[in-house]
Amino acid sequence: MEVIMAIQRYQPSSLLQQFNDEINRMFLGETDAVPAVAGGSWRPAIDIHESDQAYLIEAEVPGIEPKDIEITLRNGVLTMSGERVYQHDTLEHADKSAENSQTNGRSREPARLVERRYGRFVRRFTLPDTADEDAIEARAENGVLKVTVPKKPQTQPRRIEVVSDQ
Repeated sequence: MEVIMAIQRYQPSSLLQQFNDEINRMFLGETDAVPAVAGGSWRPAIDIHESDQAYLIEAEVPGIEPKDIEITLRNGVLTMSGERVYQHDTLEHADKSAENSQTNGRSREPARLVERRYGRFVRRFTLPDTADEDAIEARAENGVLKVTVPKKPQTQPRRIEVVSDQ
């Protein structure tokens, strides 16, 4: 008799952090981002990098067209939102449009396994005072949304020479 067992790493701090994040979002009024409240919503994974010239926010948004992502800036808060829609069309039924005109030739099959998350997402970031809000740029590439927030030029301290009247 062969026993097959899946081994998963137990990370209680990670689970506690996820729970804490969801509670915080619920109290902040972001119910779109809380799966228990919104019924399956999700949050794209985010990386934020900082260089001397800019902040770079990268979000994983596979399956979402760039035109369907909304980025707004209001009162120093950058908001990214969008929706990933569940669309499963089987190939074997795709050519039967004449037989199945009610669904435009597409047949929905029950899924065997669905691990990806679908629904609306909202992510908000408070920008620091050093951000140049007028020069923010965004582009999507290979399922990754890249938002570049340039920094304002910093004024460097300079030495002021004191002159004497004598």
